Formats: sequence, structure tokens, C-alpha cells
Amino acid sequence: MFIQTETTPNPATLKFLPGETVLGAGTADFPNAEAGDKSPLARRVFAIEGVTAVFLGRDFVTVTKADNQPWDHLKPSILGAIMEHFQSGAPVIEGNATGSAGHAEHSGPDAEIVGQIKELLDTRVRPAVAQDGGDITFHGFDRGVVYLHMQGACAGCPSSTLTLKMGIENLLRHYIPEVVEVRPVA
Repeated sequence: MFIQTETTPNPATLKFLPGETVLGAGTADFPNAEAGDKSPLARRVFAIEGVTAVFLGRDFVTVTKADNQPWDHLKPSILGAIMEHFQSGAPVIEGNATGSAGHAEHSGPDAEIVGQIKELLDTRVRPAVAQDGGDITFHGFDRGVVYLHMQGACAGCPSSTLTLKMGIENLLRHYIPEVVEVRPVA
């Protein structure tokens, strides 16, 4: 098994591409080891000292490290953990749990606007962000403000505010006049 790695705009995060499907659909965000309990793959990666977050996409695993840990020491261990997982035949997520489609539900008078926001996110934003090892999902819409949740390499990325404001906000405002601002949520 050959696992490729790619850097991301977030220096604390690397993207690992095992050459196999990781999640058939959706994504899974594990911002800490406790959250990763339902995933044998995430548990293996979290067992490595210095790993602080794991994010699973369709064909990649994004790993975030502590600031005081050099990639030179962590990368070989992470590659080994991912390889061991896929060779073990264990599921990526246990039980009937699956990856999340990501977007929060929204109903009410703004349902049509929210539908347009989700469509733009799905077709224009999420594919580009997945290239960088992350995901951005709709969290809410209130009085012209769109609330988005940043995951994987996007969470804590130094350039995420610029991406959010200059990229996503401008895109949404261009196509949907009712959007006046975009803000991140934790």
C-alpha cells in the first residue's frame, strides 16, 4: 500500500491519501480523541502522541498535530497507523454510524435562500476545500448572516479567515443578494 501525503494551507495539518475509499459518503470530524472513539481508524491515529485532530473525507485522512511536534517525527507513525488500519480489514467507523453530510437543517421563511446557499457551498466551495483536506458546512442563516462550520485542515488554519471573508462571503453575496456577511462557528 502506497500512501501519498499533501501539505495543506494549515501548517499544523497534513492530508494523507491511502489510495482507497475512506468514507463512501460525507465526512467525519474528530476534533479530539474522545470524539474519535467510534472510528477504529481515528483511534489508531490518535494513539500517536502529538496528534490533536483527525478528519475523514471520501478518499483522504487529514491529521492535525500539536504545535510542539515536528512532522518529521509524526509522519512515519501516522503512515504506519493508516496502513495497519486498512490492512486489518476493520471498518473506518463502527456500527451503523456513517459520515455526516454536514449541513444543518433549516426551515422557515428563509428556506429558499438557505437552499441556494447550500447548493453554492456543495458545488463551488466544498470541492475546493476538500482539495486542501477540509470541509465547510452550513450551520445557520439569520438576518443576512451565514454561519459556517470549518472542519479538518480548515479548522484553525491561519488563512481560513481570509478564505471565509474574501472567498466564500464574496461568492455568496454575488449570487444571493440577501447574504450580507459570513461568520465561522466553532
